[in-house]
Amino acid sequence: MARRSRMSGDFKLRRTLRNIHQNVDNELRPAMQEAANKILATMKSTIPRDTGEAAGALKAFVSKSGLDAQIGIRGKKDNRRFFYLRFLEYGTKGYDGKKRAGNRSRSVKNKSDGSTFFGKYPSIPALPAHPWLRPSLDVNREVVMADIRAAVNRTLKKASQGGNDG
Repeated sequence: MARRSRMSGDFKLRRTLRNIHQNVDNELRPAMQEAANKILATMKSTIPRDTGEAAGALKAFVSKSGLDAQIGIRGKKDNRRFFYLRFLEYGTKGYDGKKRAGNRSRSVKNKSDGSTFFGKYPSIPALPAHPWLRPSLDVNREVVMADIRAAVNRTLKKASQGGNDG
């Protein structure tokens, strides 16, 4: 059987704990939205551009509580359409069609069904990484953390003074 927890004693601490949940949303969500927008602007400026459509698909979302932010491509349609951005961010290994797994030689048979030629094994060069996601976070890390820390401190200060204790 579970016991209910009780706290007795310091009334100021109890009032602070009651008031925190009323004030956190008011101070933290705008600070998180501003931080997410800063990171999003940096992402849009550093993403490799061909047509610019991928940069247009980047979005910033902050939850109602303000405790969670997601910055990047959101939604099933955009994730399917811009799946290749992970290859731009991290690069690719490349492929040489001459060897099989275990460094065994590949057979030199012609890939054909008699009427259609399907080609030999291709040699695909490795693509270097062009990071844009991680550097965007690293560039803004200190500013974002300072802004969020200030919002939390304002919230705690307001709660400890009985901000919404009408």
